[in-house]
Amino acid sequence: MSLITIVALAGMAGAIVAVSGASQRENRAALERARALAAAEAAVADAFTQLAADSRTIPSIGSASAPRWFADDAYHGSVVVNPDGSYTVVGVGRSGIARRAVEVVIEPATSGIFQNAIFSGNASDDPNYVMEFSGRGSQGDQVVGDVYSGGRISITEDSRLQGVPRATGSISAAPGTLVASVAGGATPNPQSGVRQPIPDIAGMHYEANNDVDVAAEFASATYASGTPGGKAWQLPQTSPAHIFRKNPSDRTSNTSSTVKDDYFLEDPYERMATDSRSDGTDPYMITFSSPTKTVGAREGNNKVYFIDGNLWIHNLSSFSFRFQSNTSAGVQATFVVKGNIYISDNVYLEDPVRDGVAFIAIKDAAVPESGNVYFGDPTFGTLEHMNAFMYAENNFYDNNLDATGSARVDLIGNMTAGEKVAINRDYGSAHSRLSVRFDSRIADGTLVLPGLPRASGADNKPSIRVWREVGVPTE
Repeated sequence: MSLITIVALAGMAGAIVAVSGASQRENRAALERARALAAAEAAVADAFTQLAADSRTIPSIGSASAPRWFADDAYHGSVVVNPDGSYTVVGVGRSGIARRAVEVVIEPATSGIFQNAIFSGNASDDPNYVMEFSGRGSQGDQVVGDVYSGGRISITEDSRLQGVPRATGSISAAPGTLVASVAGGATPNPQSGVRQPIPDIAGMHYEANNDVDVAAEFASATYASGTPGGKAWQLPQTSPAHIFRKNPSDRTSNTSSTVKDDYFLEDPYERMATDSRSDGTDPYMITFSSPTKTVGAREGNNKVYFIDGNLWIHNLSSFSFRFQSNTSAGVQATFVVKGNIYISDNVYLEDPVRDGVAFIAIKDAAVPESGNVYFGDPTFGTLEHMNAFMYAENNFYDNNLDATGSARVDLIGNMTAGEKVAINRDYGSAHSRLSVRFDSRIADGTLVLPGLPRASGADNKPSIRVWREVGVPTE
């Protein structure tokens, strides 16, 4: 009986040990599967974080032969750019012998307008709108940076785009017109069927949300002759708005057809400089007011200037303007114009690392043809260089850019239109070259300008459209 009892107990003990071991293996396997899923989600989080930092670069999240470590586990995966500009990320997590995978579709950040060299929203949904780049030989258009069209895009002849073209409609690119992209060195992949939001101008309430109401400042202006030419309404140097002159008498031929008051960006307290070579070596200076320079002056730098009227960068004696301030922080200013902006002279920055200016034209409901930015001298068409961030709630138009004086227009910054970039640059068999080099400082946060609009509904973050667990891909 004792022997039988011992044998029975030994059998029961063995069974208990076997069951216990199986339970431990099941628990370990379950734990490893849970940890593998957490590692796979870490791969997705890695890709998401990289896209939040730079939506123009395809994230890297390791490979099967060179995974990334997550605590005591590891992950790797793949990222594919979809035709609509979204990203499909497959993250594979590994813990012990367990493998699990998740697949997500990530929408890139929709901050939009300051991520592109050229942006044309086509808010009216004109089915015939085409953003065109063309030109032969040295006159071929050159764009460094991404472009977006709310219609179609056509890139032909010897024009070049070094960036990603995105459009709601079709994109046609002749061989060789798309070159190595700014992000990663690969040839850009055109992305059709993409729709990006336009800036929320109404939500900015610029009439109330500004630092300097220029028209209100000019209520106390005096009518006098000035260095820039003619007689005009002017302000004392203590006012931040002294850098403007209203309705100068020597340019009535330009302003006689406009609906509202015309303000010219020109400083009557600076010497006249013509910059005859039009290269920025001897520009007419625009100096912001500063209490450190002028007793009783109000600070004019780092402000939002609101102009209920039209803004002109156009002088009969000077070819170029340059901004300067009296601080080591550089120049930062935003000019919001409830009317139209006319740019016919060059604009340079003193320090291209610290300085930045933005020009924003918004629509006036009482003036049907407003909210536009016009490029070119209305008489001679001479505009060659712009260093600025520009936004037209309506359109970009040309003012006589087909004249022989404007064989090329170089822009460092970006140009954005809520409607269309409609600049005519062909005249006869000739073509006026457009060269745009995207300034990424606003997009990457190294430059902060006051009062810039954001895209409608955008929160500047990527978002996840779809999440699901999938089978581990064969590798």
